[in-house]
Amino acid sequence: MKSRPNRYFSDPSFAAIEKQRQFRYVRGFIWTYWSVIGAHFLAQLFAFLFLPYEATAHEFYLRILLYPTLLMCGITAAAHAILVKAERFSFSSIFFAGTFISMIIVHLNMDVRIIAAVMLLPIFASALFFRLSLTWFTTALQVIGFCVLYRWDFSFRSYMSDFDLIAIVLFFALSAVAASYIVVSGRDLVFDLEAAMFAQQQLLVEKTVMSQQSKTDALTKLYNHMSFHEFYDKAIEFADRGAPFHLALIDIDNFKSINDTFGHRVGDTILASVARVIKDRISPADIASRYGGEEFALLLFEQSFEEAYGLVEGIRAELAKSNHPELDGRAVTVSVGIKSYSNAFSKERLFEDVDALLYEAKRTGKNKVASEALTV
Repeated sequence: MKSRPNRYFSDPSFAAIEKQRQFRYVRGFIWTYWSVIGAHFLAQLFAFLFLPYEATAHEFYLRILLYPTLLMCGITAAAHAILVKAERFSFSSIFFAGTFISMIIVHLNMDVRIIAAVMLLPIFASALFFRLSLTWFTTALQVIGFCVLYRWDFSFRSYMSDFDLIAIVLFFALSAVAASYIVVSGRDLVFDLEAAMFAQQQLLVEKTVMSQQSKTDALTKLYNHMSFHEFYDKAIEFADRGAPFHLALIDIDNFKSINDTFGHRVGDTILASVARVIKDRISPADIASRYGGEEFALLLFEQSFEEAYGLVEGIRAELAKSNHPELDGRAVTVSVGIKSYSNAFSKERLFEDVDALLYEAKRTGKNKVASEALTV
């Protein structure tokens, strides 16, 4: 028999779902009992009113119709109460109730030769829960119930021939085996489905991770060049609908000199450090990406130009005063170009203008922020 994926043994959410499902099944059984009781009541009444019936009206209404119906209702109500008040005993209660109801129906309809087959139904019904112990427990209940009827109900025994007795015993045995096979096959099917679900979820997680990795730069953990252009296109689209944004380009000053003097490993450390400062400064609504080499691109949303300018100026100022042990205690500076998007020009024009502003900041001394409105 296949083993259940380990995840489902310890997954509280799965256990809760399974518990709710079993609760619905048990409640469904109880409603089925109510339906059987109602159908039996109407069938008995119809038979007495429209078919030849040996009992007197008094005997029929009290001994055959009223008392047995009340007894079956009481048994079903008790099973319902156990489900609500002591759910852990609900399995036992519904199959005890099913056995007693079957016994009562068999006793009242003993002249119907195949009526004893009613007692096979709880055995097959128990297979719904995929528990072998429950199936054999239910089988034992039906055997005990049949033996009680056969031993103490003389009228029932008088209707049973030796062939009927042997046939019913065989039916009980075959039903138990068949229900057990259903349980084993059903459990294997459930385990296969759970394994498939687990594999599918693992694949989804791996796909999500791979998708995330394809969108981000491995060194800086910011979005990469390709992702930036995807976000940039979306930003243009939303800006044309009335949601303006600002584009900023940040370039590390003298980065080639850092690589040449201290090595590319130190250069990678500096890139990651600059990226952390940028990530810490921007809001969750903003997009930061490593555009290429030592250059970063920012899309800034939900703020005025003055606020966006102040944000990149804050990044520049923080980097300018941060000393790096890898650079013998020296700071790293950046130059920045920033401009707001306008419907008057295309996304290519905006990027070219911001790149020109970045070049102006580099040309006029570096470690500064240049914008169309002012240069600092």
